[in-house]
Amino acid sequence: MHSPIFLNRRTPPKIVTLILLAGLSALTMNIFLPSLPGMAAYFDAPYALMQLSVALYLALSAVLQVLIGPISDRYGRRVVILAALGLFLIATLGTLFAATATQFLICRMAQAVVAAGMVLSRAVVRDMVSDDEAASMIAYVTMGMSLVPMIGPVIGGYVDAAFGWHANFWLLFGLGLLVMALVWADLGETAVTRKISFAAQLRSYPTLLGSRRFLGYAGAAAFSSGCFFAYLGGAPYVGNVVFGLDSKQIGLLFAITALGYTAGNFFAGRFSRRIGINRMVLLGTLITVAGMTTLLGLTLAGLSGPVVFFGLQFSMGLGNGVALPSANAGILSVRPEFAGTASGLGGALQIGGGAGLAALAGALLPPGSTELPLILLMLASSLASVACILLVIRRARALGLGA
Repeated sequence: MHSPIFLNRRTPPKIVTLILLAGLSALTMNIFLPSLPGMAAYFDAPYALMQLSVALYLALSAVLQVLIGPISDRYGRRVVILAALGLFLIATLGTLFAATATQFLICRMAQAVVAAGMVLSRAVVRDMVSDDEAASMIAYVTMGMSLVPMIGPVIGGYVDAAFGWHANFWLLFGLGLLVMALVWADLGETAVTRKISFAAQLRSYPTLLGSRRFLGYAGAAAFSSGCFFAYLGGAPYVGNVVFGLDSKQIGLLFAITALGYTAGNFFAGRFSRRIGINRMVLLGTLITVAGMTTLLGLTLAGLSGPVVFFGLQFSMGLGNGVALPSANAGILSVRPEFAGTASGLGGALQIGGGAGLAALAGALLPPGSTELPLILLMLASSLASVACILLVIRRARALGLGA
């Protein structure tokens, strides 16, 4: 009997497996953020150097997502996910036993291989179901993991306070082991692999990048998620410096966005098949624009404060929860035979663009700044997402595909 790792039959996993797989990827991104000051002291390194553990991780994650997709189209989802999880566990042990800040940063960058979980959980869904059904299922997957990147720093803060910064990475190691065991037991191969070279796979990128529909869906997803990344980059400053809140209060206020995102994902899961992916993306992006426009108006009227600023982020979470599942399903629908490649490229654009907007948010908020530059950046990003999906709808009508 062959080992399960070599199975090539379509054996779709339970949805909880995909939720936990994507959730581990999201948690790894930011659970350790409250530990950065303690880590800087531990390694006797400048705080700015330790902050590179975020930027470098995001940068390598974006690059890896470009490569992971084609590899999974060629060799299959299951083997790539298991290999990525194995490498992630080794890298996590490296962060735990690193003797210098440089060693830690190298291992931290290597942890980015876990991005395979986020990319390929979407590709697995697209392997199994049609476009509109994929949007619905992706919505449920992302609803299950939507709280993770938002409450990750809260969890990390309490773990760090109780046990020190190493405990967060031990937690990631333990969760990685559990997810790997679950994937081994539950996730069979879902892709129909094609015996073509990796170079041939990469040559599909010009095809995807030359597709107006792909660029439209990818742009809508990148600018929608970019609004959230900009918020992540600037909200801690706004909460602490502008409004005088402490870290625990800011962490709790982040939950407002998470609740909005969860509600949006639930709505998308229920209605994507009925409404259609293009209209769902448009609806979600308009919800975000409405919320950011309201926030801008209240701020200019002098009515802003922590309740207004953080409370209206519910609309941003809600809009993203409605739009992103369908945008990601659209990314995968342009060339279904290259679902892994499309998912990786689309994910790279989202993470890369998000990292850039997060950095821009920080640059726009020098000492003495108000929250206004951040609000304007978030509104601009959300308006760009509306423009992108309108281009998709226009192109679909031109091709006779409907709205």
